[in-house]
Amino acid sequence: MQTDESQSTLNSPLGDDKTKGVNLITGDPRKAIIKLSGPMIISMLLMTFYNLVNAIWVAGLGGDALAAVGFVTPLYLVLVGLSNGLGAGAASAIARYIGADNKKCANNATLHSLFITVGISIILTVLLIVFLKPILMLLGAGNTIDLAVQFGQVTFAGTILMLFTGVGYGVLRAEGDAKRTMYAMIISSVMNMILDPILIYWAGLGISGAAWGTVISMGFVSVVLLYWFFVKKDTYVSFSIKDFMPDKIVAKSILGVGLPASAEFLIMSILAGIVNGLLVVVAGTDAVAVYSAGWRVVMMATMPIIAVGTSVITVAGVSYGARKYENISIAHKYSIKVGLIIAAATSVLTFVFAPYIAMIFAYTPQSASLAPTIAAFLQVMCFFYIFMPPGVMSSSTFQGVGKGMTSLMLTLLRNLVFIAIFAYIFAIFFGLGEYGVWWGIVAGDILGGIVAYVWARTYIRRLQSIENPD
Repeated sequence: MQTDESQSTLNSPLGDDKTKGVNLITGDPRKAIIKLSGPMIISMLLMTFYNLVNAIWVAGLGGDALAAVGFVTPLYLVLVGLSNGLGAGAASAIARYIGADNKKCANNATLHSLFITVGISIILTVLLIVFLKPILMLLGAGNTIDLAVQFGQVTFAGTILMLFTGVGYGVLRAEGDAKRTMYAMIISSVMNMILDPILIYWAGLGISGAAWGTVISMGFVSVVLLYWFFVKKDTYVSFSIKDFMPDKIVAKSILGVGLPASAEFLIMSILAGIVNGLLVVVAGTDAVAVYSAGWRVVMMATMPIIAVGTSVITVAGVSYGARKYENISIAHKYSIKVGLIIAAATSVLTFVFAPYIAMIFAYTPQSASLAPTIAAFLQVMCFFYIFMPPGVMSSSTFQGVGKGMTSLMLTLLRNLVFIAIFAYIFAIFFGLGEYGVWWGIVAGDILGGIVAYVWARTYIRRLQSIENPD
C-alpha cells in the first residue's frame, strides 16, 4: 500500500542524522506519547493560565470589557484555529515523511508550510481589520462595540505572528522536539502575564493593553523560532531554500490536514457565536461575561487532554508513514486511557474549587455579582471534561494519518449538530435558560465523543486488515 507522499518526485532516505526526537517518535508509541505530552501539558497549561490571568486583569475594567473580549473570542478562535490547524498540517505531513524515510520531502514540507502561512496571514489581516466592526455587530456586541473594536484591531494586527508561531511549534513537534516547543510557549505566556498589568493599567491602555501584550510576546517568540530555524540550524529538518521545490503533493499533504483542522476552530467559533446569542436571549450580556470568563477556566482544565491529543498527531503520522498500523491502534487506545485519567482528576479538582476559582473574577465591585454563576458553570463543565478524551484522541488520530476531512466531520457533528441543538432544546424548549445552554454543551460532547470513538476504531481495524490480511 502506497501513500501519495511516497509517490512524490522527491525521495531521499533519512540517513544516519536522526535526532533524539526522531528516534523517540519512531519507537514505542506509548513512550512517545508520554514523552511528547509532558512538555506540551506544561506549556499549554501555562499558556492557558495566561488567558485566565488576562481575563482577570480585563475583569478589573468591568463587565462590559469582559463581555467585549467574549464577543471578539469567536473571531480570535478563527486565528487560533488557523495557527493550530496549519501547525497540525505541518506536523502531520512532516511526521509522515519522516516515518516513510523521506527527509527531502520533510524539508520541502517544512518550507511549504512557511510560505503558505505568510500568504494566508497577509490576506486575513486585511480582511479582519477592514470588516471587524460589522462582524462584531453581527455577533451581538451592541453597547460593547467600541471596546470590542479596540481589542480586536490590535489583536488581529498580529495575525502573521500568531500563524507563524503555530507552524513553528508544529515543525518542532513533527520531529519529536517537544521541549523547545515548551520553552517557546512558556516564554510567550510569561511575557504576556508580565506585560498585561503594565499595559492595561500602568500605561493606561485599558482593554487594548491586553491585546498589545499578546502581540508583543508573540513577536518575541517569533524571533526566537527564527533564530533556532535559520541561525542555530540544529533542527532535524532543513530550512535551506535549496531544498524547496513546488510540489502539489506536498502542499496537499499539509493543507489536507491544515485547512480542515483550521475549519474545526472556525466551527468552534461559530458555535461560540451561537452560544453567545442564546445566552443573550435567555439571560442577557452578563451571561456572556460568565461564559467568557468560565470558558477560560475550562480551556485551562482541558489543555492536558488536548496536549495528549497533539502528541497523537505526530505518533500516528509517523506510524502511518512507516506502515506500522498496529502502532496507530496502540497510540489511540493508550492516549484515551491517559486522557481519561487526566479528565477524572481535573473534574474532581474543578468541582471542589469552583467557588474559589470564581472569586478570582469577582475582585472588583463591577464583577462581584458574576461569581456564583461562574462557579455553577464550572461545576456543570466537570461532566464535559470526562467525555472529551475519546473525541479528541480520535480526531487527532485522523489528522495524523492525513484524514483531515474526517476529523472536520466529527467536529461539525459535535459542535454544530449535537451541541448547538441540545443547547437550544435545553435552554429554549425546556426553558432552562443559561443552565440549559451549559448542559446542552455537555450532552453534545458526550454524543460527539461516542461517535468519534466508534468511527476511529472502525478505520483503524480497516488499516490493520490491510497490514495483516490473514
